[in-house]
Order: sequence, then C-alpha cells, then structure tokens
Amino acid sequence: MTEEARQHVVDTDDDHLRRLTHEHLKVFAKFTSENCAACELLAPPFAKFVDAPENVGILFVRLNSDENPVAKKMMAEKIAPFFVSYCQGRLLECDALTTEAEVVAQLDRLRAFVPVAG
Repeated sequence: MTEEARQHVVDTDDDHLRRLTHEHLKVFAKFTSENCAACELLAPPFAKFVDAPENVGILFVRLNSDENPVAKKMMAEKIAPFFVSYCQGRLLECDALTTEAEVVAQLDRLRAFVPVAG
C-alpha cells in the first residue's frame, strides 16, 4: 500500500464529527477519555483496523470526550471507550466496548450494513 493510500485515524471534535458523518458513507468513531486504561489497550488495534483492506471506505475518527460537550453528554451513562458506527450520517450503533473482539464485532456489523440507495 502506498503512503498516499494509507488511511489514518482522524482526531476531531463535536462540530466536525457531524460534518464528517455526512461527508463519508461510513464512519467508525472512538470516544476516549483521559486516564482510561481500556482506551489505551484498544488504541493499537483501533489504529490497525484503519489499515485493514476490508475497512477501505470507512472513516475512523477519535474524539476526546473530556473536551467535547456533545460527546461527553453521549457518554454520560457509559464508560470509555465508547464506539459509534454511522452510515449516511445516521447513528447505527453505539456502545461502551472494552475488548478487541467486541470492537471487531461492531466493525463487522458496520461493514456488512447495506446503505439505502438515495
């Protein structure tokens, strides 16, 4: 894979997340928090998912919920890390996940989701 073709995790904020979910067909977001052990454990796999060939076409984004009021409110009842799947600007699934297997399962469901034809 060429360097230009490599994807990367996009660090964003509340304002830009909304725009990104409408500009990209599928978005997989990770909401993190400071001093979160599970967030740290899941950082390497999350970065690895970005480069997996089966994930081409999915935009991976990361938000620090401590710095973003909308993200913080969304996580009020949950613990970090919190993963959210979007398709065509709509929220498909959101959950607090603490293992790589749980993240892979949610990502599999996003990949398998067939968007509605416009």
